[in-house]
Amino acid sequence: MLNAFIELALFTAKSIIIVLLILIILIAFFTLIAKGKEKLKSRLLIKNLNKKYEETTEELLTEILPKKQFKQFLKNKKAAQKTDEEKSKRVYVLNFNGDIKASAVSTLRDEITAILNIATPADEVVVRVESAGGVVNGYGLAAAQLMRIRARQIPLTVTIDKMAASGGYMMACIANKILAAPFAIVGSIGVIVQLPNFHQVLKDKHIEFEQLMAGEYKRTITLFGENTADGREKLQHEIEDIHQLFKNLISTHRQQLDIQKVATGEHWLGEQALGLKLIDEIKTSDDYLLERSKEANVYEICYEVKKPFLSKLSAAANLLQEGIKTLLFIQR
Repeated sequence: MLNAFIELALFTAKSIIIVLLILIILIAFFTLIAKGKEKLKSRLLIKNLNKKYEETTEELLTEILPKKQFKQFLKNKKAAQKTDEEKSKRVYVLNFNGDIKASAVSTLRDEITAILNIATPADEVVVRVESAGGVVNGYGLAAAQLMRIRARQIPLTVTIDKMAASGGYMMACIANKILAAPFAIVGSIGVIVQLPNFHQVLKDKHIEFEQLMAGEYKRTITLFGENTADGREKLQHEIEDIHQLFKNLISTHRQQLDIQKVATGEHWLGEQALGLKLIDEIKTSDDYLLERSKEANVYEICYEVKKPFLSKLSAAANLLQEGIKTLLFIQR
């Protein structure tokens, strides 16, 4: 009897495994068919921060006010809502969380394009920048996106709550006004190139590295070859040229600061940055947006790229496949 039960259980388990394998094959088949037809879906997310502030205030007052006072608050709120609807100014809030490649510029450009379709010089764009910097071309493009706002004569404010260094400050300097938290890190106006060289290691192992070039300076510094004094000198000139362009950009948009004093690659905290005129005011983005909500409608804009359904299905299939492999291993 026991043996029969065991055989039945094994037969059932094998049947389930076979069915699951067939399902995986079908999913993979349809995924391959539709792969060429799939397109990334995206959408613009809009959050009304005025409503958010009102809701949190109401939740708090519900708990701390006596019932009569809370009813009076609700009456006053209804009267104030008419005034809010009459607000003509709009503030658009963007968030830029930068990595070394400035990957967030891919959504930043779409967010700015959407805003420029409706914004006027009576409105304002606030960009909350958080970045330690990265590649020149990525952050150069991010800064160019912010220039599009300035070119339309729309006031641009950049807030720095934690850090806007190097490429992050390259973006921030475009703004009409820069705000920073007291201990935010600001500055690092410099350029750096660093990489290891394995030439001596290869040489010790009797491994030769061949590199052919057409163009004297196609490659200046290499990972595996022997670097030359001419190559180092050429790269140093290129770095200095980029640094000069960085300084020129800052000088164009922030004429009030002493560029020679701040373009040393150093960074400063918010209070120090204010004294050096790298920023205009000590204030967090939270305080600034809360203040602006008293006289304008504040909208947080986020461009979200959604993964296609079949991509999610494929990921689920992979997870299921791993589960089956684990089950087969256990049966062994």
